[in-house]
Amino acid sequence: MQVKVTSRHGTVRPDAQEYIIGKAEKLLTYFERVTEISVTVDFEHDDAVVEILVDTEHKHDFVARAEGTDVTGVFDVALHKMEQQIRKYKEKLQNHRRDTPMSG
Repeated sequence: MQVKVTSRHGTVRPDAQEYIIGKAEKLLTYFERVTEISVTVDFEHDDAVVEILVDTEHKHDFVARAEGTDVTGVFDVALHKMEQQIRKYKEKLQNHRRDTPMSG
């Protein structure tokens, strides 16, 4: 699994890039079937727009966006949204398995 960090209209500082990669890799603790994580930082005027794309095996790809002035702060907001999406999806999978009626 790899984490890709790309930026448009500016550059992400190396320390911010390491921070982003380190935090993004923690998404694996929520969902093991992650195949790729792409983080795009788009600098627009004085703001940074962070978009996180998570590709997973078989199923559904997740997207989270946030914007603000501080890259790492904005990334944290987007990461939180991503964690909620993945957690909700995983709960739905687990509940779906439990709700299947047993034939007998």
